[in-house]
Amino acid sequence: MVIFVQMKKKKPLILVTNDDGITAPGIAALIEVMRTLGDVVVVAPDKPQSGMGHAITINSTLRINKVNIYGVQEEYSCTGTPVDCVKIAVNKILKRKPDLCVSGINHGSNMSINVIYSGTMSAAVEGAIESIPSIGFSLCDHSIDADFGPCKKIVKAIAKGVLEKGLPKDVCLNVNIPLLKQDEIKGIKICRQARANWIEELDERFDPQGKSYFWLTGKFENYDKGKKDTDVWALDNNYVSIVPTHFDMTAHTAIKEIEKIKF
Repeated sequence: MVIFVQMKKKKPLILVTNDDGITAPGIAALIEVMRTLGDVVVVAPDKPQSGMGHAITINSTLRINKVNIYGVQEEYSCTGTPVDCVKIAVNKILKRKPDLCVSGINHGSNMSINVIYSGTMSAAVEGAIESIPSIGFSLCDHSIDADFGPCKKIVKAIAKGVLEKGLPKDVCLNVNIPLLKQDEIKGIKICRQARANWIEELDERFDPQGKSYFWLTGKFENYDKGKKDTDVWALDNNYVSIVPTHFDMTAHTAIKEIEKIKF
């Protein structure tokens, strides 16, 4: 008689991080969703790190502290940047490579050129560098009181799809979710990053002692207005945008043109 032994399937290991800090409402919502999909380890900044891009800590100490905020497998706050969090998770905390790295849910969009400055997306890009399927999630609402409830179903569907199917090598996903009720969202569009920029101004102001300081302000300028294959168009038209993103910043289409220059 042959006896078949059913092996218990190992749960996916999911690394969760963000750039708004470990106590931000967005990461709480992301953790709530991820714990329905696998074992969750959280390594996130101990304070807000928005706009840090792909910064890493090299000139000061980097510390982690074990915490218990969400009741998942393991949770750590980190004194460093979002990218530091991924690096220290992979190299010092996790006993195996995670099946998925998710970053967010960011308070505010990371569409178009914003991806360059985003700590949320840089954490996802770092995950891709480590060959981990990675996703950065953002909700188009900057409010600290943002309601993440309506986007949880979308976040789960995208994360589940990536866990099941994987991603191309070196690619992560930049997911932006419009500020709408669930029944108002028309669907999901896979698109490209819109060509756009911030027309910036440094507003000079004065403190109570009369010393000047500067406050960065700016206006978003979309150079791809009306183009339906962009993330900006998708969000403006009530779609969730997904932009496949990678860390190879080579302008491949320009190589032949640059070769013509006599250096």
